[in-house]
Amino acid sequence: MTVTLSDDARQYIAAFADATGVTPTDCLVEEDRIVFVVPAGEMGAAIGPDGETVAAAEEQLNTRVDLVEDADDPAAFVANCLAPAAVRNVTLSTQGGSTVAYVEVPQGDRGVAIGAGGESIETARRLAARHFDVDDVQLA
Repeated sequence: MTVTLSDDARQYIAAFADATGVTPTDCLVEEDRIVFVVPAGEMGAAIGPDGETVAAAEEQLNTRVDLVEDADDPAAFVANCLAPAAVRNVTLSTQGGSTVAYVEVPQGDRGVAIGAGGESIETARRLAARHFDVDDVQLA
């Protein structure tokens, strides 16, 4: 699936790459944060020792930065979007032309998976739609 980036998103990706040495594959620019999708296997480099690299990127971009690790599989990608929640299982169901990802998380991690004001699950929904044509993400 092809992801279309705005000019702002491209500029943020370039700035993040300069600050961290990791070039994100996608970027969501939100009011109070920027969410970068980093290539699989490069999350450690993007975060850096003790979070120093991502902290430097936040300082340079002057906003909060959240990271999601990319994946080739839609279920793994949805689980990555909801990290650090402990995702037990992701089931994809297609009915009537709509694909829904049903995510199982322990009761104690439901708040983490939803996020403050629903931001974590909404980010998962937006990114899953952009990358895998998943129409919705629901906690099971």
